[in-house]
Amino acid sequence: MALNALRAFNDFKPVLKGALTWIPGVQQALYDRHAAGGTGAARYCYGVWIKHISLLWEAGMRSVPRAVAELGPGKSLGTGIAALLSGAERYWALDAVRHASVATTAPVLEPMTEFFSRREPCPPTGFPDYGSALDARFFPSQIITDECLDRSLAPGRLAELEKAVGQLDAEEQHPWLRYATARDTAAVTQGKADLLFSHVVLDLVHDLEAMYERCGRWVKPGGWMSHLLDFTSHGITSAWNGHRQYSDAIWRVIAGQRPFFPNREPLSRHLALLEKFGFEIASVQRQSRESGIDRSRLAPRWRDLSDEDLTCVYGFIVARKRGG
Repeated sequence: MALNALRAFNDFKPVLKGALTWIPGVQQALYDRHAAGGTGAARYCYGVWIKHISLLWEAGMRSVPRAVAELGPGKSLGTGIAALLSGAERYWALDAVRHASVATTAPVLEPMTEFFSRREPCPPTGFPDYGSALDARFFPSQIITDECLDRSLAPGRLAELEKAVGQLDAEEQHPWLRYATARDTAAVTQGKADLLFSHVVLDLVHDLEAMYERCGRWVKPGGWMSHLLDFTSHGITSAWNGHRQYSDAIWRVIAGQRPFFPNREPLSRHLALLEKFGFEIASVQRQSRESGIDRSRLAPRWRDLSDEDLTCVYGFIVARKRGG
């Protein structure tokens, strides 16, 4: 009896928190406390970029992309700085809520430049492993070559990149480095991105189909996408997959007024949308977990989930736009 009461209380807590976001002043306290994670740290952004470009290489991409777009960069444009220092020529970023600025991005530039100058080791951590793309120093030297770095780290280019960072808050941003919220999708030039990537972002997008449709327009034929996806409840429930026990109506109450929230879509939904909007799946990696709530506690919408989707904690997708 006590266990059932405790479980009922734990199941109700997310509903109460969601309802509280309708009270003025409470909304921001509930969603913004850890907004954007560690994305203001140069080391974190360096690791994210090395992970993506290494896994893209393993999936078949054979050059540093010239035009890079990112969804949800977070507190800084550190991953964009990493892309430009790797040899990319342009970087565009879109966020749901504006987090990045000159103040948060400028401090990343100098340490990031040092990382690439000394070929800072980036041993694989977390999911998925990308060690096979690294050399003995744990740097992706077959992708980001010495010749590439000689060009990207030239003094004149670094000076221009510093200028680009300084214009982030201006109405007229530098063509190398552009940042906007999702309401200003003109920040990404249609059909020009060689690579579009995201890191634990698309699992928080409300209208997932509309987002993938935009991605299909932004990425050029033959261009690439890579996405790390988190299929947990993001800590909202005590069980990692407890978010699947609620009906859609209750989940909307739990989401409340928060601007980004888990959309609960499974990995198979992402793969289907990629196919629908013109992408071929080059690689899919899954990390699974058997624990959590069992199938009997799932809301009706999720009762028919495949075992692969039900147990999938994280996924990493690499896809390529058809026609290139």
